[in-house]
Amino acid sequence: MQLRFAAGHRRARVPRRVTVLAVLVAACGSALALPHADAAAADPDLGPNVQIFDPSTPEEEIQSAVDGVFKDQEKAQFGDARKALLFKPGSYDVDANIGFYTQIAGLGLSPDDTDIKGAVHAEADWFDGNATQNFWRSAENLAVTPTGGADRWAVSQAAPYRRMHLKGDLALDDGGWSSGGLLADTKVDGQVNSGSQQQWLSRNTEWGGWSGSNWNMVFVGAENAPAGDFPKPPYTRVDKTPVAREKPFLYVDDAGEYKVFVPDVRKDSQGTSWSGGAPKGSSLPLSDFFIAKPGASAEQMNTALAVGKHLLVTPGVYHLDRTLKITEPDTVVLGLGLATLIPDNGVTAVSVADVDGVKLAGLLIDAGTKSSPSLMEVGPQDSSAGHADDPTSLHDVFFRVGGAGPGKADKSLVVNSSHVIGDHTWIWRADHGDGVGWNTNTAANGLTVNGDDVTMYGLFVEHYQKHQTVWNGERGRTYFYQNEMPYDPPDQGSWMNGGTQGYAAYKVGDHVKDHEAWGLGSYCFFNVNRDVAAEHAFEVPDTPGVRFHDMVTVSLGGAGTIHHVINTTGGPSDANNNVADLVSYPQ
Repeated sequence: MQLRFAAGHRRARVPRRVTVLAVLVAACGSALALPHADAAAADPDLGPNVQIFDPSTPEEEIQSAVDGVFKDQEKAQFGDARKALLFKPGSYDVDANIGFYTQIAGLGLSPDDTDIKGAVHAEADWFDGNATQNFWRSAENLAVTPTGGADRWAVSQAAPYRRMHLKGDLALDDGGWSSGGLLADTKVDGQVNSGSQQQWLSRNTEWGGWSGSNWNMVFVGAENAPAGDFPKPPYTRVDKTPVAREKPFLYVDDAGEYKVFVPDVRKDSQGTSWSGGAPKGSSLPLSDFFIAKPGASAEQMNTALAVGKHLLVTPGVYHLDRTLKITEPDTVVLGLGLATLIPDNGVTAVSVADVDGVKLAGLLIDAGTKSSPSLMEVGPQDSSAGHADDPTSLHDVFFRVGGAGPGKADKSLVVNSSHVIGDHTWIWRADHGDGVGWNTNTAANGLTVNGDDVTMYGLFVEHYQKHQTVWNGERGRTYFYQNEMPYDPPDQGSWMNGGTQGYAAYKVGDHVKDHEAWGLGSYCFFNVNRDVAAEHAFEVPDTPGVRFHDMVTVSLGGAGTIHHVINTTGGPSDANNNVADLVSYPQ
């Protein structure tokens, strides 16, 4: 995603720290592991790309380390470094500017256990205020008291602001274009200003107020969601989140022991999971995990998974010569620092058996040079078990085909199991970077759902060459969908679905009787050939149980045409009428 709605003047810059910084160098590139004052055990070895901070460490040392990571990562959009900055419970005076492939997170059981006095922010200085390529980073499980009362998280896809407590105001842009994004399980004491953001999902949030809109703002289980109805302003509100599990996270208990907290499933929830008291869930000791560090093989990880170990994947890029097979129920696979899995030799990177309660979180799956049939498969074909009481869930799991180099995959994510919860995914066939072209980074479909009762929150799918999303299961639910059609069809004849111009961004199977979706946007920008057109963005069976709410299509800069919003209704979006809205279907 590159072309964006032009915003107004740049907002005031977040205050920067001014201090004399000492140089901190981790010997031989090993992790910075600073001792916890009350720790009962030494910090675990989380590999060379994790830095663990303690409040007793001099602030200039912490600042120097954080600044060093940002210097390396600010512009490294397709680099191979992966970093995690982890802060033990306590108070810190630090300005943390977060660049590519960097996770900053607190190690408390509650965000309020770890208080940053300064800033935890994402800026777009490297791109002249344009935040449309501020991808692949995260801020999690921290309280932030911002210098000057305001902070900024100017991002687009794959950059969650999750389980945060901001004690001030939050801006979501940097004065230029922006196209995010996600707030989840987060409390903002002041105001959230979305600025130029074209679309945004806020799920299970609390704040003093919200201002701003553009094309598609969705609020699910959000306390104090703004008033107004789609399309003027383009607000979609769902009062309660029907079923969700928050992302598992690493923390340190009162005895200094490292554990992974696995939140319980919540139903019909509103607001955060933690602001009303201790979150509900269970803790797993780190001894139950195989800790994968750079250089770990698929064979080693599979051996651990087969004997019932969970998997903690530390920051790095892991080439897989065989599929990671998750066969045991309730397995947790938790990535730190945008840990990246690359399938070699055309294998599928990850497969999950049709079992209860698997949790996959914090992973980037990057297609290899030989085409894979899929990058991740949740449940084998013909999965039939029910998992309503203990669903499998995916949290901040991202997919990429091309961009960092040539990549190919027929499908990215295939969900065959039932009752799966998707909690923020960006499924992306690259439109820029290396290894990009109609015949280079080939990929037919982004998401395919064959299981029943699957729920997706914050579903971003972009640039695939056929249907972006294909949903064949019954009783599917999607809360927020963002899509761009492929930029690069060379001509109309190269992008035809039989006799139909183009492929729908979201297709519900012809046989499906029950499906519902809220807050959907699909954009076209046919920059190779502006004469290319899509017949419609959304294609669904005409049956009373299939219902779509609050849809928008956009022809970005008038480069191409989407004739109809859904089936033969709504639209067009074209050079004369860029934006088309539709409140409901059937009408």
